[in-house]
Amino acid sequence: MTRLVYTSEELHESVDYAAPHMVGDQRLHGGFLADGTYVSPRTKHRVRALDAWESELRARGGAPFDASAGLLAGVRVPNVEQQRVLLRNGLGEVFWNGLTITGKIEARGRFLAQLQVPDLQSAIVEDISEMAIGHLDKGLLSAHGLDEGGEPARGIGGHDAMWFALRDLAFGPDAYPDVEPEQNIGRDDAGRRTMPEIDEAIEGFFAFLANLLIIEFRAELGFADTQAILLTPDLFADNRQRAELAAEMVERIRTDELIHVRSLNLYLGELRNVTLRTVDGRTVAGAVLIDRFWDGLVHWATVEQPALVAERQQRNLGAVIDRHEDAERIHAEFDRAA
Repeated sequence: MTRLVYTSEELHESVDYAAPHMVGDQRLHGGFLADGTYVSPRTKHRVRALDAWESELRARGGAPFDASAGLLAGVRVPNVEQQRVLLRNGLGEVFWNGLTITGKIEARGRFLAQLQVPDLQSAIVEDISEMAIGHLDKGLLSAHGLDEGGEPARGIGGHDAMWFALRDLAFGPDAYPDVEPEQNIGRDDAGRRTMPEIDEAIEGFFAFLANLLIIEFRAELGFADTQAILLTPDLFADNRQRAELAAEMVERIRTDELIHVRSLNLYLGELRNVTLRTVDGRTVAGAVLIDRFWDGLVHWATVEQPALVAERQQRNLGAVIDRHEDAERIHAEFDRAA
């Protein structure tokens, strides 16, 4: 019989590593098997549980949410070649800032470990105790948060520490001044109701899960670009081996993130497959509300937001280039690389 119920302790448990994940004297999460394979933290039971919940969802006629990072594969500013132009001309602060901001955004993700999940069962007709969404407050969101922000009390770094470590491998420590990310990197849905049929707290949580998936998609594209830049042969020439190790660390982060995207696709797929109780005492298919919200979010993520970001980035990058003594030539190279 397929097992569908797991404890919080099980969903936090890691495999038995042959070697810990260390970079210098810094302990990072995850570890290595005897053959050198990197294995993500907290996956001893989590992967098996996801397998089971996905199978059960398909048996009920549903499927994990059909969305991937390819959804956001539009123009990025700066793109990989533009970053190379900047780095070759001594303007590495843009790439440095990107790595720093990514690390700080990852650190924010630790709040998932303390996030209060609303009473989903009260809003859903079907019994969710044997579904992934029935385990969101029983270890799944907490494990996700610890992946992102680590366990500082135990001296174990998560993705935040990994990004800072790989940045310093490539550039050396304190190469440029510190920088802070924007306060809100998702769509601001405050006051926006697209699922008024259900309780506002439940709607807000559904919106949060969907926004988190979009953030994960955007991150995945950025991670791939980061690896391409770090592996460019003529860059970081004095630190080539360290830059290659930095690229390998990005790959470890991407390995960790696979379970996050898979989990979010599963949560949204389960929510599409259940029946939701409305505030007026009726019911509505989850797919009706989830798809309605997702369509609006995708329009923001693929049409509205990219144009705003590109305009701001062009302005900011132009100011960086203008400070260079050979700004006109670099502007021309940068534009050709667009």
